[in-house]
Amino acid sequence: MNPKFNIRISRSRSLLIITLLIAAYYLVCGIYLNGLGYFNKESLFYIEKARIVFEGSGYKLKVIGLTAPAIPFFATFPFTIISSLLAPVIASALGTAALFYLMATTLVKKSDDDYYLFLLILIFLFHPGLLYTACSGKAIYLALIFFYMFFLNIFKFYTSNTTFHISIASICLVILLFCDYKFIWLTLFFIPLIFSIALQSLNLAEKESLFRMTQSFNSPSLRRKLINKTFAMYIILFILPIASVICYKLLNLTNANDADYFLNSPYATWNVLAERFAYETTALNPQFKSPEVSLLISARMIMFCPLILFAIALFWRSTYQILTLITPFAFVEFLHIKYDKAFLAYEYYLIFLILAILCFAIKAQSLRNSFWFKAILTVIILAQFYTGYYFLSTSQIEDERNFITILLNRTPDTRQDENRDMANYINGLPDGSKILVDDATAYPIVAFTNNVSDMTLPYQEGFLSAIETPGQYVSYILVAGPKNPASGYTILNSRYSPVMNQTGNNYSSLQKAYETDNWILYKLY
Repeated sequence: MNPKFNIRISRSRSLLIITLLIAAYYLVCGIYLNGLGYFNKESLFYIEKARIVFEGSGYKLKVIGLTAPAIPFFATFPFTIISSLLAPVIASALGTAALFYLMATTLVKKSDDDYYLFLLILIFLFHPGLLYTACSGKAIYLALIFFYMFFLNIFKFYTSNTTFHISIASICLVILLFCDYKFIWLTLFFIPLIFSIALQSLNLAEKESLFRMTQSFNSPSLRRKLINKTFAMYIILFILPIASVICYKLLNLTNANDADYFLNSPYATWNVLAERFAYETTALNPQFKSPEVSLLISARMIMFCPLILFAIALFWRSTYQILTLITPFAFVEFLHIKYDKAFLAYEYYLIFLILAILCFAIKAQSLRNSFWFKAILTVIILAQFYTGYYFLSTSQIEDERNFITILLNRTPDTRQDENRDMANYINGLPDGSKILVDDATAYPIVAFTNNVSDMTLPYQEGFLSAIETPGQYVSYILVAGPKNPASGYTILNSRYSPVMNQTGNNYSSLQKAYETDNWILYKLY
């Protein structure tokens, strides 16, 4: 047998073993943090919706089909068998390990030098951002996987010039949109890039892009050929994502009477209220000074990932590769302007780290193997461990700051104690006690309860009737207290009619059964 074939088999098996060990490492870290009480709004939202699907009663098709982002939500389903509370953590741990395997496979195919693989392993083991991706239970891992696959196939197209890779990139973009819809705006900045690709694909002796464009515009046949190629590539790359988004919006319009239900409803997505609360509690502080100043976001990305400059330098003679690498910078600048009432999540910093690693994997064959080159590369990567920690610890988003604090200090997280206390009290109620709950704001409490089927929730047909005449449908009402910052986003608050008019003709009398700082559970008599 060919010895080279044996070496490849051995190396691939070693890579698989390393991936399994990394997955185990992530699982241990994630479960340990979960044991310390760490949860974030996104993972709790997935937990609550998954429990409705598997344990709830009533018509659940709307919850299954319209919960967004859809693919991260579905990714938690297989692991609910193990534990509903751990399902998002298990999914993110295994998903991040899969991301490592994809990137390592690309690197191993391009280079025989194991030192670069060693650096990649270090990044996935110790970079705070990737630990956050793997152990938080958030959907960042899926966005990074398909962001990586999208750009990998774009770069493959540059070397092969076959539209197969553009088609695969289009499929990856579709899945990416259902992992994080904000990536839809990435397509805007591919317009000049597609034109550049079509220009480079013309069979011209001239190599410089500017002269190729001039020559193409001056010749009617070349101009027609350039237009046709540009249009064809737009169709191949964008028609599937656009069609998928249109179909999904029609699905929302049909089932929720709102085409943007998956974007705007707190019952469909976790970030509607989470982003608003994060902005209101932080940005409205008179002493607040935002580090995210327009036109300086790209500079922050470079500070977070100086490796991206090193990676861009590898392609300094390739116009369309440079345009490809510049596209995410324009994308994050646009996000900062478009979503000016929301802070830029850590996920959009991490895409530059993934993109930089992709560039080094692609150029691995031509990388210098000198001691000084490897030393400089190692120093930059080690520096990124600090920048990853700094940007996470100084984030304006509480969930991100809280993660790194608990990870380093290993102290119990008490932020969900109040929700757990209320859930524990509900768990102790007699069997069959029906409770009226608005999970737009109370989804953390629902996530911690034992019996979701005893709750009357907004997805059920009887919810509106229970709001109007609760005495006929439920035994308890969970109300957001006057100090609860979410009280203005739910009808079940201290101004709710049965609470204010406890002896009205249509309402039973109420009595407080249990109260915390932000929540009140009323019993109906």
